[in-house]
Amino acid sequence: MKTALVQLNSSDNPKSNLPQTRALIGNAARQGANFVLTPEVTNCVSASRTHQASVLQTEDQDITLQSLREQAADLSIWLLIGSLALKTDDNDGRFCNRSFLISSEGDIKARYDKIHMFDVQVSETETYRESAGYRPGECSVLTKVADVSLGMTICYDLRFPHVYRGLAQAGADVITVPSAFSPVTGAAHWEVLLRARAIENGCYILAPAQTGLHSAQVGRARETYGHSIAIDPWGRVIEDAGTEPGIIIVDLDPSEVAKARERIPSLIHGTDFGSP
Repeated sequence: MKTALVQLNSSDNPKSNLPQTRALIGNAARQGANFVLTPEVTNCVSASRTHQASVLQTEDQDITLQSLREQAADLSIWLLIGSLALKTDDNDGRFCNRSFLISSEGDIKARYDKIHMFDVQVSETETYRESAGYRPGECSVLTKVADVSLGMTICYDLRFPHVYRGLAQAGADVITVPSAFSPVTGAAHWEVLLRARAIENGCYILAPAQTGLHSAQVGRARETYGHSIAIDPWGRVIEDAGTEPGIIIVDLDPSEVAKARERIPSLIHGTDFGSP
């Protein structure tokens, strides 16, 4: 399966982000990709909850979702919208961080809401409290792209290996990790954690990412690490996008998943044990 990872530098303006996103998806399709993935918060990168409340939309009204569904159908490609920041009907006003798998007919085949919220203090000047603005999801999601089993995760989920083990044991050949990773944690942990998840589970890991300093009309400008990356089931980096917006294209071979799992069958070697 010819697959493209799109690396974006999204601003806090969903309308202005859409043309760039569509252009890169179109470029990927012209190069023969039949499965294309975009990063976390494709529609809007913003640190201001007030601004998000003014520009975000509900799923049924979101302009990015509608437009990219139409584009997937027009190009006859499968599309993973890494995630969209969306309004919900929650009483507390929190948003959701939702990934969508779109079929080549433009239909929504699967949805996944990010389970683990990024509530951390990376440094004295860099603090995140994602749970203050976003409500967590409750269920992992396994779906299919054509005949390939696909597990869906988002960004901070990467630090919780049991999520990936559960998806792999349920049959995932490929697990997606769309992200907007911090530059500090990205430099220290991004590649090594992604490779670990591939090695532990004998599966492809596809991680399209946001990159660079993100233009902000309101509040502080966020910065993300970039380095969208594709990793094979043996833990080898196939492609790394570096730090500029653009695309990388890789060929996925499901038979490599079976080979890796036959060589190291750890998915069936786990045993129950008592807690300390």
